Amino acid sequence: MNFWKNIPAKKRSPPTMKIQGLRWYIAGLLCLTAGLNYLDRQALSILFNTIQKDIPEITDTHYSFITSAFLASYTVMYAVSGWVVDKLGTRKALAWFVSGWSLASMLHAFARTTMQFTVFRFLLGATEAANFPAGVKAVSEWFPMKERALAIGIFNAGTAIGACIAAPIIVGISLAAGWRSAFLISGGLGLVWLVCWLVLYKSPRKHSLITDAELAVIESGRTAQETGTMKKIPLINLLKMKETWGCIAARMLTDPISYFLAFWVPKYLQDEHGFSLGQLGIYSSIPFAALALGNIAGGAIPRWLIGALGWNLNRSRKTVMATATVLIPLSFLLITQTPSPALAVTLLCVAMFSHAAWANITLPAEVFPKHVVGTVSGIGGMMGGVMGVISQLAIGRVAATTSPFAAVFTTGAILYPLAFILVCLLVRRLGEVREVKS
Repeated sequence: MNFWKNIPAKKRSPPTMKIQGLRWYIAGLLCLTAGLNYLDRQALSILFNTIQKDIPEITDTHYSFITSAFLASYTVMYAVSGWVVDKLGTRKALAWFVSGWSLASMLHAFARTTMQFTVFRFLLGATEAANFPAGVKAVSEWFPMKERALAIGIFNAGTAIGACIAAPIIVGISLAAGWRSAFLISGGLGLVWLVCWLVLYKSPRKHSLITDAELAVIESGRTAQETGTMKKIPLINLLKMKETWGCIAARMLTDPISYFLAFWVPKYLQDEHGFSLGQLGIYSSIPFAALALGNIAGGAIPRWLIGALGWNLNRSRKTVMATATVLIPLSFLLITQTPSPALAVTLLCVAMFSHAAWANITLPAEVFPKHVVGTVSGIGGMMGGVMGVISQLAIGRVAATTSPFAAVFTTGAILYPLAFILVCLLVRRLGEVREVKS
């Protein structure tokens, strides 16, 4: 005992293990939560035809009401949750919201009426909204500017991965144990993720596992607003900036396409091309796999262009966005003309890859300092949700017409060129953090 007392405490303590490339583990963790977010979200769209057989009084019009309830709460809470994330911090806020949406998803297993589905869907939307402001804020905390598009791409790829694996997982559970079990199991996975999040996530400067070299990389090139003392920014000052409205416009015009692809593609394949539930479990995952690849490509390609060709972030990102802006309308218009299920799935893959590569969610992190990224993302998501509610109700109204999906795809073909033009006019140069007056 005396021997140990004579050794200084500093030498007795084992050295703290550091993790090389810790920020990429954080990106992976964010990717997982986005995946679980969409797994829970997609469960209803995948199982809706099955639920209709069990509860026939729930019609397609009722389904549009149910999805609109999700988007109504999602829309309001997107803006509120962005403020909450900035106020509470990423770690604490995301822990609360993931717990909430996991429980809300599990409640779907007990629904027996349209009203019950509507209420539970409302709760799911209210709690799922925080995932994206929190994820973008986490990336702005953990990644330097030149890596943010890729990191957000990895994070956002989780949405497509979740949607991709949702079909085989949800269909498999439903066929084996019933559709109610699918909601219980998918919701329960979020509670498992929560434990990993609380163990691993902290801000870079407070993290005991980060190396000094990586911390220097994360903080390289940051402006005084990002590294200095964070001052309270009045919302009105953000709303006076053209860049804010450029980010908002991008979400308003392109988020409705995201919601259409998430909620209606499984039904499109069943109604227009006669897919069975088993076939849906196999083939509907393919376009969502393309969506996942598009999310990663939307960040990886600009990063490659910067490194290989010496382009700046603005030029590289807008080149990818412009290419996607051409491919999406072309794919959507061709989808309306093809009777072939295989060609329809192929065109959906092209459209969804391009949709993800456009990377609308990345814009605030490429323009604003990190302490307002959550707020700007929240406002943009809220306005995108408003347009999403309107579009969902409109789709529900045309669902009984002869060719409802042709009208939707044709409308979607117009939105991306308009969004790209507004980004160029209002957001202007990407990769330059603007000073926000306090």
